[in-house]
Amino acid sequence: MDLSITSNDFLKVFTHLETHEISNTGSKVNLFLCPINANRFDYNRVIDELVEPVADYAISRKVKKSYSGKPMKLSKIAREKFVEYKKNTGELGEFLLYCFLEGHLNAPKIFSKLEMKTSTSMYVNGADGVHFFKASDQNYQLIFGESKTIKVLGSAMYDAFKSIYQFINEINDKGNRKSGINFEKRMISDNLDHESWSEEEKEFLTKLIYPSSEEGFDVDDAFGIFIGFQISPSEDDKKLSNSHYRKKIEDSVKDQLLKELKHVEDLINKFQLYGYSFYIYALPFTELDKAREDIMKGITV
Repeated sequence: MDLSITSNDFLKVFTHLETHEISNTGSKVNLFLCPINANRFDYNRVIDELVEPVADYAISRKVKKSYSGKPMKLSKIAREKFVEYKKNTGELGEFLLYCFLEGHLNAPKIFSKLEMKTSTSMYVNGADGVHFFKASDQNYQLIFGESKTIKVLGSAMYDAFKSIYQFINEINDKGNRKSGINFEKRMISDNLDHESWSEEEKEFLTKLIYPSSEEGFDVDDAFGIFIGFQISPSEDDKKLSNSHYRKKIEDSVKDQLLKELKHVEDLINKFQLYGYSFYIYALPFTELDKAREDIMKGITV
């Protein structure tokens, strides 16, 4: 089954600083960095590269196929799927998570929640998107997406794992029952015709959603997490030479993430999320709120 993303060239604009493995779960934390130009994060370059995957994320393969040869109309439809960029603080993280899961992890999208929107004012609850990943010849994973863009790295991590805990246990903040992972799987199954899957692909996806011991492979639930957080270089930092500034930023965010790894393990223990694999993508921003708004405006207007 092919990836929905037509090109992973967007990855070239980000610097992949490091990968950390968590415990023995197969979980990984990947730290990326935005391009830097003249001691500033170059969000214009980010916008230029993220414009291309917008339609891949927001539109199903089936709809994309129906607009073959009409790229401008397809682009307009895709951009209209996003809500007012000033009001919704979550859509950039959801979009970037999709990009990293497909472009970096090579985990094909089954569908994104944005595809389900029928108007720009409509919000869809649940996982940000669903992908699948072949972990080994005998094991596949259904990856449910969760994204948080919060200024404090630790707070973003906490909120992400808390949301996953509630999603798995199908409860809200007050402990009351709400739809969660089982509803999500039913929705995937009910909407397989929403995509242009072949009969063989639909059969395969059905087996992923509702596996049996006769299939010859195992399926485990897993989670993709995007964490956007804020860094605030000092005035003295900004006066450094370009090479020293880059090194200062890289060392700073590496140190922040390194200190956070123990917190991640603590959160897995706190919420008893044993047995799940987590694919975490962390990306720092300067002036997070403004950057988020500018990037969303750049790729949707």
